[in-house]
Amino acid sequence: MESFFLLVLGNTEISTVPGISVAGATPELTKLTPVADAEYLFHEKPLTIDTIPVTPGGHPTPAIITKAAKELANFPVLVVRGGTYLAPLVPHVYISDAVGRDFRKGPALPEFGEIIKRAKLLGEELNKTPIKELVIGESTPGGTTTAQAVLWALGYDAKTSSASPDNPQSLKEKVIQEAFKRVGIEHGGLRDNPLEALRQFGDPMMAAVIGISLGFRRDIVLAGGTQMLAVSALLKALGEDLDRFMVATTKWVVNDSSATFLDTAKEIGIVSYAADLDFSNSEFKGLRDYENGYVKEGVGAGGATWLAVKVGFSPEEVSAKVEELYRRLMEMKASP
Repeated sequence: MESFFLLVLGNTEISTVPGISVAGATPELTKLTPVADAEYLFHEKPLTIDTIPVTPGGHPTPAIITKAAKELANFPVLVVRGGTYLAPLVPHVYISDAVGRDFRKGPALPEFGEIIKRAKLLGEELNKTPIKELVIGESTPGGTTTAQAVLWALGYDAKTSSASPDNPQSLKEKVIQEAFKRVGIEHGGLRDNPLEALRQFGDPMMAAVIGISLGFRRDIVLAGGTQMLAVSALLKALGEDLDRFMVATTKWVVNDSSATFLDTAKEIGIVSYAADLDFSNSEFKGLRDYENGYVKEGVGAGGATWLAVKVGFSPEEVSAKVEELYRRLMEMKASP
């Protein structure tokens, strides 16, 4: 077995700050997005909630891209509960049920050490298999804000992306500055203490992916956008050689002028891949709007596309499969 896909689920209280995340129809529903994303990969629709996660404007979760690539390429998927409110109703590896706290009020991740330790055990066990490459995706509403906080604490001039075309940068910066004031640091104040940056400002997904990456010693594709740049920066600060790592994302993240994906990746020193998917001719507005800056990435969409392309499918074929899956969803919704 050459490649293996892990989906790491995480929640952070930051996702419930009004206006900061659109990875759910309402701030409260973002608590359910990770488990619903995981369940949809294995079923026609999620089990915990009735419909797939959507933005407030009705745009479908990027899990639809990951599911399309999975159905085409038939790669194995293992769900990892890094720290969520609920357990997904699919087989999964339990790491933690500790969600990230609101970092304006206290440390975000007091349990980070235990999460890393358990996740490292998982990585070490996977290291005993013939797997040559781990592709690690994530579903973490609010995670671009925790990622920006960690990157800033480590000294990077980064702006993370958003699932909205109107990236709430000013709101992100406001909550990050409140947290920095609580800790008593300025930009770059934890450059030499990456684990404290994770404890104060991170989320359980980050801790779980770091642990897995420390345990699995072969190639790793960090499947995500600017959130995986924060993971890359933490790994680098912990002394990991980034030559065995790559970040796989989508063209929508790379083209996001409100974020700094390529500049930050270059500053960290990690190579990247951008899936060239195109929904501009879709019959569904929810998909066409991906081309207008909605959603962009998540649930390992870029990494899943990378796996499909590696075995011979084109980005056009992945896009067509997404269209087919969305049509099935619409037909189910329309049927009594």
